[in-house]
Amino acid sequence: MKILLTGARGFTGRHLADLAQREGHEVVLLKGDLCRPQDLEDEISALNFTHVVHLAGISFVGNEDDRAFYDVNLFGSLNLLKALSGLDRKPQKIILASSANVYGNARVSPITEDQPPQPTNHYALSKLAMEHMARTFEPDLPILLARIFNSTGPGQSRSFLIPKLIQHYQERAPTIELGNLAIEREFNDIRMVARAYLGLLEKGLSGETYNVCSGIPYRLEFVIETLNRMTGHQPMIRVNPAFVRANEVLSLCGNPSKMERDLGPSEGYTLEETLGWMLNP
Repeated sequence: MKILLTGARGFTGRHLADLAQREGHEVVLLKGDLCRPQDLEDEISALNFTHVVHLAGISFVGNEDDRAFYDVNLFGSLNLLKALSGLDRKPQKIILASSANVYGNARVSPITEDQPPQPTNHYALSKLAMEHMARTFEPDLPILLARIFNSTGPGQSRSFLIPKLIQHYQERAPTIELGNLAIEREFNDIRMVARAYLGLLEKGLSGETYNVCSGIPYRLEFVIETLNRMTGHQPMIRVNPAFVRANEVLSLCGNPSKMERDLGPSEGYTLEETLGWMLNP
């Protein structure tokens, strides 16, 4: 495959590009600005590729510029799809990265793809709007939506929870200030997610939506206990009200059955394996 990759300099993009190249695929990096449609069209028309993975976007829920979520995640994606639809030779498959955050505080867990979305923040709303917008390009473009549950690994920004914790444990900080300690998330290994993207390019069905998940959630308290045990360090944990988000999604756990049905068993890593990799990359 010749994979056009947006967001290649981001956390997931770097890991996906490395894996794809190790497996013999060619990775073509999109360098242009998603918010400059003519420049984007000119660049894409000059490139040679067979598949597309669109990862570029604003992924930090706590980003303070609400409008930017829509400018980049929605309208940037619209510009990309318009440019792709204008090609004489269409890509064989296009994966758009969405987010499990579109489900919000789901009543049923683990969450399946047919669970009605209930977004509770602008990040999630921008991703859900992107999903609906993308459907207007079918059947002209072979689009597949990937709803990614929480993932982590080396190289992730320290504005995210697990890298923040890892840094504090590496520095043996006496105190760590956090938000809501009762949240429950999947903290999937980025290597599993990168592998899933390649699997979806090869075997995923266009027109479908897939949860990229493990179905194994962890409470934040358990992550802290695990890090205490692995490092022999026990910092004081303080709840900082400024870090507690309004309309916090308390639990996000996906059902991987559909992904595993079409792709086969996912590449599994234990929480300790992932945390150990991050503590000693």
